[in-house]
Amino acid sequence: MAWVLDDSRPIYLQLANKIQSDIISGIYRPGDKLPSVRDLAMDAAVNPNTMQKALMELERSGLIYTQRTSGRFISEDAQKVTVMKENLAKEQIRQFLSSMQQLGFENQEILHFMEETLKEERRWKH
Repeated sequence: MAWVLDDSRPIYLQLANKIQSDIISGIYRPGDKLPSVRDLAMDAAVNPNTMQKALMELERSGLIYTQRTSGRFISEDAQKVTVMKENLAKEQIRQFLSSMQQLGFENQEILHFMEETLKEERRWKH
């Protein structure tokens, strides 16, 4: 796992976002047991209390849950993971559209560039 953290946002939120991305992308699957707080903190090179705060944030969102003596697990609610994935995708698209509009592009131009880029991508993959 590559943990890239910066000082622009609270570290615990960056940790929570990284774990959330790992869940959404399938690195962790529904029902999987997460590594211990100490192991995750060591891997990310952060204080265990900071990692604990990140995990509590993910618990609040319902993405992970704690079994008292067994540790933390990924939610088995695949629908919740799908909804989060779709919401993150929409947010990325909104940010992209905003950036393109700030450059002066109209929606039709943006759509044209997207179609052209997708065609180029397909050609490179084949």
